[in-house]
Amino acid sequence: MSRSSYIFTSESVSEGHPDKVCDRISDTVVDLLLSKDPEARVACETLTTTNQIILAGEIRCAVDVSSEEIEAAAREAVRDIGYEQDGFHWKNSTFQNFLHGQSEHIAQGVDGGENKDEGAGDQGIMFGYATNETPELMPAPIQYSHQILKRMAILRKSGARPEFEPDAKSQVTLRYQNGQPVGVESVVVSTQHKDGMTQEQIRELVRPIVSEVLPEGWFPPEAEFYVNPTGTFVIGGPDGDAGLTGRKIIVDTYGGAAPHGGGAFSGKDPTKVDRSAAYACRWLAKNVVAAGLSERCTIQVSYAIGVSKPLSLYVDLHGTGQIDETRLEDALRQMADLSPRGIRTRLQLNRPIYARTAAYGHFGRNPDTEGGFSWEKTDLAEDLRKLA
Repeated sequence: MSRSSYIFTSESVSEGHPDKVCDRISDTVVDLLLSKDPEARVACETLTTTNQIILAGEIRCAVDVSSEEIEAAAREAVRDIGYEQDGFHWKNSTFQNFLHGQSEHIAQGVDGGENKDEGAGDQGIMFGYATNETPELMPAPIQYSHQILKRMAILRKSGARPEFEPDAKSQVTLRYQNGQPVGVESVVVSTQHKDGMTQEQIRELVRPIVSEVLPEGWFPPEAEFYVNPTGTFVIGGPDGDAGLTGRKIIVDTYGGAAPHGGGAFSGKDPTKVDRSAAYACRWLAKNVVAAGLSERCTIQVSYAIGVSKPLSLYVDLHGTGQIDETRLEDALRQMADLSPRGIRTRLQLNRPIYARTAAYGHFGRNPDTEGGFSWEKTDLAEDLRKLA
């Protein structure tokens, strides 16, 4: 029997965190190639450390994209994040590009042909999740953690809070009763800052941001409000710790409140089901909850490399459902084509929309006019309501 009363914690990291810098660069490369060729194939990994940016992986594009163009895009991404420090600078860091052509053996399994639909780019399992505990239908701890850091970044970039530097982390612990969040146990924020600032000064700059994000009356007790617990955080970003693409998969998804299939998202074009099928699962789960068929919903799919159809579809409504789960599984199969091509077509994923996903979560965001976050639409909710 699942617990109804408990304490749960999630964390987020800012766009200036070393791993997120790498996610941003990798997704910028994805966007660059998709802007040239919507059918481009990209698997780009990035490593950053003190004044070093290193790219590796494989690409295929119908239009030639020079290494100089890739370098310029990567540097612009770092500049936009805000790194102009001695130990990591968008302009002065050494750049190395080891991207090469896509493996023919991978391509032969993925590409479609006269007698074969496009296959999945790899085997694996993907999950999607939604819950009614926030308006975004996301778990509250991760959603608040993201919002704290996003607000800090907005203030930093606008010049309203120049004391903040790009690297930051947040952590929110909530108290649940009857399966719903009812209050905050603790909040932790660690932020890189200008030299010469005291811990107490940074604490008072962070306080109103946390207060603005959390529901009224939810600010934690003073003894449980932790800001820069180590005292000083001046050296940060890739100069403080090396970064790699794909190391923040729980931050990217549901903050540990739901399963994750294991595959990272960033740096991958949408033929990779690690990314596109996880987006599709979130889309379906969100629509189920938006339709009022359950308070929570987890969806899993699985694939085999080179095979277009999903091998399985599983739905768990966590005992909150208004419909039989087997019936819902059958209905979702009819409503949504979950082949790699079907997902990309329905959600219009062959567009340069991925750099914006690299920080503050791939889910719980608003669909935008350029096609970003299309998997957050609730366009199936009305048809799903009829099932109940």
